[in-house]
Amino acid sequence: MLHLDIMDGHFVPNLSFGIPVVEAVRRSTSLPLDVHLMISEPGRYVRAFRTAGADMLTIHVEAVADPRPLLEEIRGLGACPGLSLNPPTPVDSLRPGLDLCDLVLVMSVMPGFGGQSFDPAAPEKLRRLRAMAGADLLISVDGGVNRETAGICAQAGADMLVAGSALFSENDYGRFIAEVTDLAKKRKATRV
Repeated sequence: MLHLDIMDGHFVPNLSFGIPVVEAVRRSTSLPLDVHLMISEPGRYVRAFRTAGADMLTIHVEAVADPRPLLEEIRGLGACPGLSLNPPTPVDSLRPGLDLCDLVLVMSVMPGFGGQSFDPAAPEKLRRLRAMAGADLLISVDGGVNRETAGICAQAGADMLVAGSALFSENDYGRFIAEVTDLAKKRKATRV
């Protein structure tokens, strides 16, 4: 799948792209589009991003007072609803909407800029989330994911690994993806 980071310059201090780019990506691929809304007022935009081609829509728990109505709306639009949380946000903040999620995204860096170092507290957060949510929830991790951290994240409970800077710094994307996938599979088999 492709993970698309949407940044508005308000919720995070950077801008990325918006609906027209998601539409263009959708026209270019049949891969699932995992659209991560790092934006203020995500409720204003979920319908437009779904119409643009998002298969999964993840909102930040920090961006909404009550995630439940928006998660229900996302599901009603036929997309997979997800919640994300920033490094300082406790895992327990997800409880009010967790039962409505198909996906939770644990940020292992502060969102907004690529190339940051992996937060060493992220694996414990992944373990707590996996214990709290059970096996059916997809758990994703984003930020500082590379050859050194991929296996650690998989072993801690992550099912999906989002790699940006590490991937794009490689000459052979396919080889990098295969290596990280192999590392994650080996460590996932040894989850505790």
